[in-house]
Amino acid sequence: MSNQSSPDPVSILLVEDNPGDVRLIEEAFKTAGFETVFHTFADGGSALDFLHEQVLCADDADVDLMLLDLNLPRTSGFEVLETLKNEPDLTSLPVIVLTSSEATEDIVRSYELCANAYLTKPSDPAEFAELGRAVEAFWIDEVTLPPVPS
Repeated sequence: MSNQSSPDPVSILLVEDNPGDVRLIEEAFKTAGFETVFHTFADGGSALDFLHEQVLCADDADVDLMLLDLNLPRTSGFEVLETLKNEPDLTSLPVIVLTSSEATEDIVRSYELCANAYLTKPSDPAEFAELGRAVEAFWIDEVTLPPVPS
């Protein structure tokens, strides 16, 4: 992705139903010191609708990264991953599962459904800032992704 030299803010699709976690995540990325635009949805279905609109309206800002909780109302994080895996226009979107679950089955299933990374939410709010810096350093500054299909 390597947005380091880009003047555009990083566009993150945050799919999280806990308002407290949303606030902590947004603050963590702000603390990491780079400009971020969050598109936040509390359920997977709304996030997928947003992504489909992005694909249909190519002139809209693209999403650079998705942070996805697994335990969501209506459409779960696993259902979102399954949908993304099966839609060619969306397969190049990097998806980081960010959830409270440490269950091995959740980790395995997330990777089977093509998640790019699996992170467990920190229990200490202060650790969210380090998480924001780590995600920024790797996924925003370093990773080179394939071009978005046209």
